[in-house]
Amino acid sequence: MMKIHARRYDTGQAISLEVCVQRGTVTSIESLADADLDVHSPLPWIAPGFVDLQVNGYAGNELTSGDLKTDGVAKLSHEIGSLGVTQFLPTVTTHSEAVLGHALKTIAAAVEQSADVARFVAGIHLEGPFISPEDGPRGAHPYEHIQPPAWELFCRLQDAAGGRIRLVTLAPEYPETPEFIQRAVGDGVVVAVGHTRADSAQIAAAVSAGASLSTHLGNGAHPRLPRHPNYIWDQLADDRLAASLIVDGHHLPPAVVKSFVRAKTPDRCILVSDLTGMAGMPAGKYADTSLGDVDILEDGRLVVAGQTELLAGASQPISVGIGNVMRFAGVDLSTAVDMATRHPARLINCRLGVFEPNAPADFVLFEMDDEGSIRVRQTVVCGQQM
Repeated sequence: MMKIHARRYDTGQAISLEVCVQRGTVTSIESLADADLDVHSPLPWIAPGFVDLQVNGYAGNELTSGDLKTDGVAKLSHEIGSLGVTQFLPTVTTHSEAVLGHALKTIAAAVEQSADVARFVAGIHLEGPFISPEDGPRGAHPYEHIQPPAWELFCRLQDAAGGRIRLVTLAPEYPETPEFIQRAVGDGVVVAVGHTRADSAQIAAAVSAGASLSTHLGNGAHPRLPRHPNYIWDQLADDRLAASLIVDGHHLPPAVVKSFVRAKTPDRCILVSDLTGMAGMPAGKYADTSLGDVDILEDGRLVVAGQTELLAGASQPISVGIGNVMRFAGVDLSTAVDMATRHPARLINCRLGVFEPNAPADFVLFEMDDEGSIRVRQTVVCGQQM
């Protein structure tokens, strides 16, 4: 048995949580009276473990690589766990079929071979190659590997993944997209709109076919858009679409985050990190990454090499997004944490920590300063302390 004393993120209530390590579930939960608290040792906050739908890599471990090995996936999972994440989608991005197939097979093998990895991996996110080839919407995805949605290719990739592709991001402007979406959703895959230049009718058709998410809304877009209509307004206005947001302070200005959250409503917003393999590495130049040559600037931004504006993924963990969305959009801690826990878990129907007996013991304990900055103190995954 393991006992945890902490303060609930949603109610502020001080609790004592007992966890059965063998079963990985909550055994009991009770309130702590003020007399039971040590005023000299403030309680940490406790929340369900973070659920990150977009993790491309971390600390030098890249998932979209022909050199990926199972021990690299295991190391990545452990690193992500230390950031407070208890469920995540390893994200494989646009590349050749050979590289995509290898990456997907390796992730699947890592899950099958290691119970520790399996605890973390809720599925796989395939971001591309069915995206726009235009500069701006394609972001840092390699042009030469972009193609229209092809169901036969997707099936081969899904076979390589052992059926674990849970989320696919694609562009709606191709004629093949609506039928592809219908087939994918019919097979239990969540479909997201992203890296697109689609017009209003094409986005509406994709949503009607079953697309339910906008991937990192506001990014993977042209630097200049028509005032209206445009594909950001169209996605923002459609209540059938949830929106994932990278709120690392680099990808979206504070006013944009505030506007998106207010328009979409917090209940339809999902925080993602979009961490890349170079996240967590020191500033400098890095060649031949999965997104080509990139620079890490002194302020932590990851950019396509040789310039300072075109981002190449993110470098900040999802906990940074929680603090930032509180400051940028004026939401409270409970609302911000739900964007990184309950909302993504609901979208992909994955395991989530709950403060109830017999529920999964997936929790993050953290400290938060007056500015809203979060420091993860401990992660508990299936009752196991990280």
